[in-house]
Parts: sequence; structure tokens; C-alpha cells
Amino acid sequence: MNNRKLILTIFMMGTFAVGMTEYVVTGLLTEFARDLNVSVSTTGLLLSVYAISVAVFGPILRIITIKYSPKPLLIGLVALFIVSNIVAATAPNFEVLLLSRLMSAAMHAPFFGLCMSMAINLSAPEKRTSAIATVQGGLTIAVMIGVPFGSYLGGMLDWRMVFWFLVLLGIIVLLGLIAFVPNDKHTEIPQLKKELHALRNKNVLWVLAIIVFGFSGVFTAYTFKEPMLREFAGFGVTGVTFGLFAFGLGAVIGNFASGRVLPSKLTKTLMLTLIALAAVLASLTFLLQVPGVAFLICFLFGAGTFGTTPLLNAKVILAAKEAPMLSGTIAASIFNVANAIGATLGTVFLNAGFSYTMITFAAAGIIIFGLLLTVITSRVEDKTLFE
Repeated sequence: MNNRKLILTIFMMGTFAVGMTEYVVTGLLTEFARDLNVSVSTTGLLLSVYAISVAVFGPILRIITIKYSPKPLLIGLVALFIVSNIVAATAPNFEVLLLSRLMSAAMHAPFFGLCMSMAINLSAPEKRTSAIATVQGGLTIAVMIGVPFGSYLGGMLDWRMVFWFLVLLGIIVLLGLIAFVPNDKHTEIPQLKKELHALRNKNVLWVLAIIVFGFSGVFTAYTFKEPMLREFAGFGVTGVTFGLFAFGLGAVIGNFASGRVLPSKLTKTLMLTLIALAAVLASLTFLLQVPGVAFLICFLFGAGTFGTTPLLNAKVILAAKEAPMLSGTIAASIFNVANAIGATLGTVFLNAGFSYTMITFAAAGIIIFGLLLTVITSRVEDKTLFE
């Protein structure tokens, strides 16, 4: 039990570092735009390009390395993470910063996938959702602490310091993997053809559709959360930092609360969470203007967003029993397809002259469509997979 907890803690530290790398840019868009002489809407590409790279290169890298043992593969992925953040910290222009995002994104999905599959293997059946939430917890803690800390550090000192901090985190995780994670070999060599059959599994495909066409609405609004905090709530650097912290606090609480949901209750809980999330998005820009309520709505936005992800991750991984090596990577990649779609839509809407309020209405509408897909899924899925 102690071994399991220690290994899960190392995985959570790793997902914290990777999650901070992905999301910290949302708190630094204004700094990037000012220092690198690009528009704020252009800096949104740092998020969408990252998400596209996770979705495209993550599965390719995992397929290439599917026969490798988990520990050396994890070490190699974290080494790539460290190098990518060194490139970001020393980037002379926006194009090189984008390149660093491609590099770090390539290791994202395989790393999350390996950590989640190993966590499940270490856990009893009734604790599998909890194990997934623990691994995912690193990402949500990154959103709670890492993103506002990075926003504050970048706003007060220099955004490059944020990426040097990530390099340090990567080194700590690398040492933890080397020292404590066992070098277990595959008892049976994974068969790629068999693993890819998960993509023909209707139970998996319906959940992936919910993520792509429903959850993507989150990032339509989330990408421009920092500028919205400045425009509607009138926040400066300190206010934005606390707003981002409130979002992250909600994310952590939502994530671990979802981790307590039994597999048999996943679909029903998902429906309720999506309803709440749509309501939050529809009212976001209005409530940001109300003194004392801005932080609460940030909290609820985070709770709804990251209270949803463990439920969807668990449904994909538990349904894809024929793909124990690939299922976690598929889930992480598809989430980033949704992130890319949402971030791109937000950028397109903003460049087309849409107001932030119109953008959040569009985001809520996409979430409602995801709810509709969830209702259909509940009627056609094989419920024995979640018993």
C-alpha cells in the first residue's frame, strides 16, 4: 500500500509539471503579446497548437513505443519534457516558443496514458476511478497553484522564469521515477492490432464523441479567461492570480470529488456535471462583473471543468478493455482534440469580432450538445463494463 501511494505521488508530481506546462500560458497571454510583439489572439495559438500536437503526435509516439517497458519510457518522456522547457525559456521569438510547445506536447498523452494504466494496475477494481483521479489530480493542482503562481511570476518578473521553474520540476520528477518506480517488464508483449480495436468499440466511441463535440466548449471560453478577468472584473496582476487560483481550487475539489464516484454511477453523474457546467459558462461574463462573486464563478468554472474529466477518462479506460496500453493515451489525446477545437473556435470568434459574452454563450451551447450525447450514450452503452 505504501509503495502504491508513493508511486501514485510521483505520477501526480509528473502530471502537475505537464499540466502546468499546458495551462500556464493562459495566465501569460498578455505578457507574451507584449514581449514577443504579437496580438493576444495570436498567443492563443500556444494553447491550440499544444493541444493539436498532443492529439496528433501523442498517439504516434505511443504506437511507436508500445513494446517498450513502462519505466524507461517514462524516463525518456520526462527527459523530452525537460528539454522542451529549456527551449521555451530561451526562445528568442514567438515561432521558437511555438516549437517548444510542439516538443512538450508530444510527450503529454503517452505520459498521462502510462501513468493512468499503471495506476489502474496497482489498484483494486473499486479504487480504479480514484486512481485515475489521483493521477489527474496533479493536473488540477497545477491549475490551482501552478497557473496562478506562473501568472504572478511572469507578471512580476519575467515569463521565462516560469519555464525555468518547469525545468526544475521535470528534474525532480525524473529523479523520482529513477529511484522509486519499479522496472516491470510486460508479461505479454502488447499487440498493436488488438489495442487499436478499441477504436471500433461503440462504448468507447460514444464517450470520445462526448469529449470532442461536448467538452470542447470548455476551452472556447477557458482560453481567454485571463483577458476576461481583466476586462469584466477589472483585475490587475494580483486579481488575475487570485481568480486563477479560485478556478484551480474548484478544479482540485471537483476532480477528487469525481474520483469518489463508483463506476456504475459515472454516466448519471456526468449528466449532472454537464448541466451545471453549461449554466456556469452561460452566466460567466455577467457574474464576473459582480463584486465578490467573480472569484466564486471562477471556482465553479474550475469545479465543473475538472469534475467532468475524471468521469470521462474513467469511462474511456474502463470501456476499452482490449486496449490496456493505449486507452489512457487515447483519452488524453482526445481531450486535447477537444481543447484544440475549443481554443481555435475561441480565437476565430474573437478575430471575427465576437464579444467575450457571445463566446461564452457558444461554449455553453457546445456543452449542452455534449449533454445530449451523454443521454444517448446512457441508452446504448454496455453497462456491464462499469459494474
